[in-house]
Amino acid sequence: MYPDLFSIGPFTLHTYGLFVAIGFCVGLMITIKLGKSEGIKAQEVMDLGFLIILAAIAGSRIMYILMNIPYYVERPMDIFKIWQGGLVFSGGVICVVLTVMWYAKRHDLSFWKLADLWAPAMAIGQGIGRIGCFMAGCCYGRPTGSKWSIVFTDPHALAPLNIPLHPTQIYSAAYALIIFIILILLYSRKKFEGQVFLWLLVLHSTARLFVERFRGDDRGILLGSDMSITQAVTLLILIGSIVTLIIFKRRQARN
Repeated sequence: MYPDLFSIGPFTLHTYGLFVAIGFCVGLMITIKLGKSEGIKAQEVMDLGFLIILAAIAGSRIMYILMNIPYYVERPMDIFKIWQGGLVFSGGVICVVLTVMWYAKRHDLSFWKLADLWAPAMAIGQGIGRIGCFMAGCCYGRPTGSKWSIVFTDPHALAPLNIPLHPTQIYSAAYALIIFIILILLYSRKKFEGQVFLWLLVLHSTARLFVERFRGDDRGILLGSDMSITQAVTLLILIGSIVTLIIFKRRQARN
């Protein structure tokens, strides 16, 4: 793959960072278009979008660091090397939710309406970002003899070299694209605020638990179990989302 696209003097354009930026821009454009249908100005979308991208990167990075504390204790400066990969989607979701809750309360807006508005962008942004992840070789899969395996040969890749691996990054990009299409179709048909965002969490968590079975990088193991930290957090998000979705559906049915 191609972890680095090109270098000019001390500057290097990293593929991972480029695709994360592209994913955010595409998500922002989609949200601006959806916002127009809700009477939300483009400037308001961009203002919140700036906070969301900061929260997403910070939360995703913090979660990854917590999963690999021994490594970063020995190499504290690597904490800031985001261009080398190392972002956990569930950590980003948690941080984004807290940020949007704060923003909604500050501006007297509906949190669930904002969450629905940004849900498709989160899905497509992750899907595009995973392509950059694939290029960099992070979040790599377990060794496999399957016909669709991928072999990394670039010495700058973060994945083990010259070994057939599950292309888990492509799995993630594919399910994110499917989720995006589902959410866009659901958006115009939603029956209550929060429905689109909750389905994002349900669909993503379900797909993520499946893909985690094929991951080969260190995910951090909970004490006394075979479950990774990512799986545990994802499972909690899935359960919480399903319960909230059921409550909202019953409330909507009563009304």
